[in-house]
Amino acid sequence: MIVKQLYTNCLSEAAYFIASNGEAAIIDPIRDVDGYIKMAEEEGVKIKYIFETHFHADFVSGHIELSKKTGAPIVFGPGADTKFKVHKATDGEIFEIGNLKLKAIHTPGHTLESTSYLLYDEQGEPYCIFTGDTLFVGDVGRPDLFSGNMSKEQLAGIMYDTLQEKIKTLPDHLIVYPAHGPGSACGKNLGPETFSTIGTQKLTNYALQDMNRETFIVKVTSGLADAPAYFPLNAGINKKGYDTLDEVMEKGMNGLSVADFKQKIKDGALVLDTRNSAVFTSGFVPESISIGLDGRFAEWAGSLLPFNEPIILITDPGKEKESITRLARVGIDNVQGYLEGGFEAWQNSGETVDLIIDIEADELAMDIPFDQNLEVIDVRKETEFENGHVKGATNVPLDTLMDPLNVAMIDSDNNLYVHCAGGYRSVIAASILKRHGYHNLRNVLGGFGKIKEQKTIPIVMPDKVKLQ
Repeated sequence: MIVKQLYTNCLSEAAYFIASNGEAAIIDPIRDVDGYIKMAEEEGVKIKYIFETHFHADFVSGHIELSKKTGAPIVFGPGADTKFKVHKATDGEIFEIGNLKLKAIHTPGHTLESTSYLLYDEQGEPYCIFTGDTLFVGDVGRPDLFSGNMSKEQLAGIMYDTLQEKIKTLPDHLIVYPAHGPGSACGKNLGPETFSTIGTQKLTNYALQDMNRETFIVKVTSGLADAPAYFPLNAGINKKGYDTLDEVMEKGMNGLSVADFKQKIKDGALVLDTRNSAVFTSGFVPESISIGLDGRFAEWAGSLLPFNEPIILITDPGKEKESITRLARVGIDNVQGYLEGGFEAWQNSGETVDLIIDIEADELAMDIPFDQNLEVIDVRKETEFENGHVKGATNVPLDTLMDPLNVAMIDSDNNLYVHCAGGYRSVIAASILKRHGYHNLRNVLGGFGKIKEQKTIPIVMPDKVKLQ
């Protein structure tokens, strides 16, 4: 028996490979599926089934792509309504994979079609359960992402029944393999591990503690941050279908000369620069947006970039394919090409370049007492800001910056010192502000983590102000 968790860090997503006696199954594949096919070939097994736990909202699944390439049927849970052919499992239906058995257990709550899959080993004993977004380590799937006409409170009530009747009744030794780990926006506060056991979750997961339905609904629906804007789009794509990754790659892997690149910009294409954020600030094509491959690239690309406008890329040499692939993972299929030779080709051709000034946190500390026009722009989430921030700072969360109305609230006459938690998001934010016409910018290296180390910068903590 083979059970492998295949984790994609920038999406906080886990797919699974199961194999036994010449047969295999894939659970919740991401869009670039060749790795699963190669794995099956290396193990000498044939992919027999593709299981989906639900309609994913945070990434485009590889279910259709993998089915086309292998002939394996796509299995969804009860009530899944798709525009392509699938097998709709009934609650309790058994699927055989070599000498293993996989049981579909309808576990609605996160979505109505959500289904978990209980794996029995070669001896017929329950071994693990693939819970999708029903049960995470330390959390459960939020009930407000793709609920149709139902309210989040109604879905939370359904989730309560699911947990009481179908999850808490499982044996304690059972391994829990969820679809997501820490950092995912599909839950409120996922734990640091990517797997656990039913017994551990009964002890530590707030949602599995003894409480009545009303209390549970309040706990699960309170404190939910706004979901990333691309979530409904991805859920719809997973339900309706999409172009193959090969088609997306053929369109995007189009090397452009500097002249052709400039013409694309003139025609309205958005320039996306995927180089490391530290490299970007020292020089970039004017009005380009920085989202570096070194961070949570797919999530921020999906949250900030248009899905219906042409995009052209600047990447490190050899990173063109990776950039296009990772964009496609969240349904951004509109890449029209990349700059041949990268930023150096632009620079060497004598074209105008822009830059962002990086400063250390101690320089901010020195400037605060003397610059009357200094404004600190904190682009972290509201919850991060509330847990501690620079006194007088303006909180403009990064995911709101593509809206000109939000940007308009920032005074263009001020000297803007932009920071996030560690430095990745602030470069994205600074590039967007540059695109909106703000040029008196400073990017604070190391973000709030370094700012807190400065003894003279006043920090507002909950209910108090203190000097670090």
